[in-house]
Amino acid sequence: MFGRPLLRTSYEQDAEMLPTAFQKGAMAVFLLFLVLMGLQATDGGFASAFPEWLLGSTWINPVTNLLPLAIAALGFNILVGVTGQVSIGHAFFMGNGAYIAVALGGNGDEWQACVPFHDELGLLDEASQCGLGLPMWIWLPAAGIGATLIGILVSPAAVKVRGLYLAIVTLGLVFIGLHLGRMLPEYAGDFESGRRWPSLDIKLWKEETPLVQLTEDGEWFGLIFLTEEQKQFFFLLALVAIFAVIAKNIIRSRTGRALQAIRDRDIAAEVMGVPEFKYKLIGFAISSFYAGIGGALFASYNGRVSPVQFNLIFSVDFIAILLIGGVGTITGTLLGTVFVELIPEIVKTFTEWLGEQTQTGGPIGWFAQVLITEGSGDFGPISIVPSSPGWPMSVFFWNFVIYGVLIIVFLIFEPLGLYGIWVKIRNYWKRWPFSY
Repeated sequence: MFGRPLLRTSYEQDAEMLPTAFQKGAMAVFLLFLVLMGLQATDGGFASAFPEWLLGSTWINPVTNLLPLAIAALGFNILVGVTGQVSIGHAFFMGNGAYIAVALGGNGDEWQACVPFHDELGLLDEASQCGLGLPMWIWLPAAGIGATLIGILVSPAAVKVRGLYLAIVTLGLVFIGLHLGRMLPEYAGDFESGRRWPSLDIKLWKEETPLVQLTEDGEWFGLIFLTEEQKQFFFLLALVAIFAVIAKNIIRSRTGRALQAIRDRDIAAEVMGVPEFKYKLIGFAISSFYAGIGGALFASYNGRVSPVQFNLIFSVDFIAILLIGGVGTITGTLLGTVFVELIPEIVKTFTEWLGEQTQTGGPIGWFAQVLITEGSGDFGPISIVPSSPGWPMSVFFWNFVIYGVLIIVFLIFEPLGLYGIWVKIRNYWKRWPFSY
């Protein structure tokens, strides 16, 4: 048995996150690639040392914006992919975490009167919005814990109802959240424009100079000069890595195996000694914690978020992430997040490039004229000017069409999503040149 490849003699070896030397090396190369992406995303300094296609200053904001969503998607995967509970209310728990964060870390040295008044433009004045001004090490964990407590309150419904009925119950939470956002402007801000969230700067308490400043250009720890965007990219990327490792370990643990048993056969699992109520509660709690953390980071990174953003479409995005990336897998969840969240930016950039080809008479200008229209009587399906959801459709509405088509295609042809495609490619090369 000595020297036999892939020989595993214990369950711990079989459940190891990176069981082979190749996987460990591939992960190291991938992490190095991500670091190079972040270092290249500037107009000077390290930019000249790396190829332009790595990331570039144009793409760093969209990529950084999807990192908090990746954390929330990891929690959604534990609830839907691992526990098997159908939920359409993930945006509600993200909103809970976000507003707990702004209530604790928002502007103000002490709790304000919370009396809303409007400025000359009709928007709620910042001074009328509550906030304790606490540092991130308080408001970020509190956002996750607060969302967890709400998830625990909702979890008994997962035992009483299943499948489509549970989805409808969680759907109602989204509309409850939107209603509360409209009725509590002193906390949520204006329903359309929202309010400002605390920055991602790391402070010990309420001092003027942060311990680690992430919202201004400058040297990081006195070692390297980074822009504001680069600092936030590396900070959020580190958090995604931490939460991904935690999620993977949860799935590998006894708790994760119990959740998967409930997903596969809940009645059989209970007969075998797995308490259904306890573990469904744990699934909701973990998912809500991840959603709260992701919602707080998402709102803080964007700076100003309105209650209307935590809507049904936001929850549907996470369903698309799992279906396209791969349900029940950490790798598929991360792949799906990158794929789904970057599609709008890719479509927008591609459409703008086609418009330039049309105007400058580029080599594929004829192809661009077939696809796009500027509203001057041509019949292209893509409009480069804002329009209603008629024909031709703008880029905004084409994104919804792409989402729908991708979900249908993956459900029919590849239920395991992008992760399933990777598994097929990997297995093909493992057995090559044999066909069996």
